[in-house]
Amino acid sequence: MSIPEDSVVTMDQLRVGLYVVLDLSWFEHPFAFSHFKIKSEEQIRTLRSLGLKTVRYNPALSDPEPPVQAVKPPPPPAAEELPAALAAKRALRERIREQREAAARIEAAFVDSAKTIRDIEKNLYTHPKETVQQATRLVNQIAESILCAPELAIHVMGDKLGGEELYFHSLNVTMLSLMVARDIRLPQEVIGTLGMGALFHDIGRKEIPNTILLKTDPLTQAERHLYEMHCQYGVEIGQRLQFSPPVLAVIREHHEMYDGSGYPARLKGEAIGLLSRIVAVCNFYDEMCNPLRLADALTPHEALSLMFAKLRGKFDPKLLQVFIRCLGVYPPGTIVQLSNGAIAMVATVNTAKPMKPMIVIYDANIPKDEAMIVDLAAEADLGIAKAIRPAQVPREIYAYLSPRKRVSYYFDPGKPGQEKPPR
Repeated sequence: MSIPEDSVVTMDQLRVGLYVVLDLSWFEHPFAFSHFKIKSEEQIRTLRSLGLKTVRYNPALSDPEPPVQAVKPPPPPAAEELPAALAAKRALRERIREQREAAARIEAAFVDSAKTIRDIEKNLYTHPKETVQQATRLVNQIAESILCAPELAIHVMGDKLGGEELYFHSLNVTMLSLMVARDIRLPQEVIGTLGMGALFHDIGRKEIPNTILLKTDPLTQAERHLYEMHCQYGVEIGQRLQFSPPVLAVIREHHEMYDGSGYPARLKGEAIGLLSRIVAVCNFYDEMCNPLRLADALTPHEALSLMFAKLRGKFDPKLLQVFIRCLGVYPPGTIVQLSNGAIAMVATVNTAKPMKPMIVIYDANIPKDEAMIVDLAAEADLGIAKAIRPAQVPREIYAYLSPRKRVSYYFDPGKPGQEKPPR
């Protein structure tokens, strides 16, 4: 943030509405941010207790009235006020530490789930009965964690995940599909069917040659036709595994589009099953965020914006609305500029408050491993101003925030004893 050199006030000129900039390390003052708009006389008293003679301020971000002028300073703050404020800062640091521990726990659960999917795919033909049972247990476990949580928090995963990237797509689509199912209050007896269909929606790709699956240039018409056969191949595999007809329908229809432009049968509207329409939205979104060529990847914000602004006819309008509402306009993994000018990455979205996510803030004065995590739901005067493309972010800031090359999501399994939300 650029602050003019002459924008300085003495400590007796501080007032409510002034946007101050502290030239102190984050650890040397008790406030959550090093630059903020003064909201109370109590904050002014705390600022005066820091021992500074002057403080910089940003005229553009300050309230214009009343004008800045010297006033008679109030009595000095009590000796215990600054220690109390610093104690609040220590409490904030403790909450950040707890949030980091929770993130590490969630990430470990995500990796375990990806490894389970790897084992399922590896053993599907050699031990079909046991493998389907293993898949059913995984789906039930994921569904239970999503349906039981009073509030659903969606986390973007970190960068060191143990080499299970091949299985992230199936896991992402399953997670996001069950997120939608929760929001629309899909009957509990149908949740498992949706989860199995989402988990195995691409199983037919096992029959497609890698020369096609891994090709980064556009497919020829013949190659495209062969690739589209993975839907039918998936149904045939599912039949051998004795999947139920509703699961087979999801595998067959997950590329059908609401406007009839999909495949293999060019079904239209509600001729496509509800579960298939859910998976179609989630599958399309994840493929845009995580294409084979990473250079073609859209940011989560770009993908949602494109789906809503230009491609909305392809999806069930009600389900697309639910999907965007759950992920928020700024989904996890999006780099954003805040209303105070700071750069941050959206780390966690609570589906109940999607416009007030948890963010990781860039601050050159704070080590990356101790980066500040802020819950915007607790910051009434702070919000997201806009999303930023990674290419527009200075390299050192991008490296500090470390958005993943691939965007993967997981839901907090929560703590034992949580009650299910009303259905």
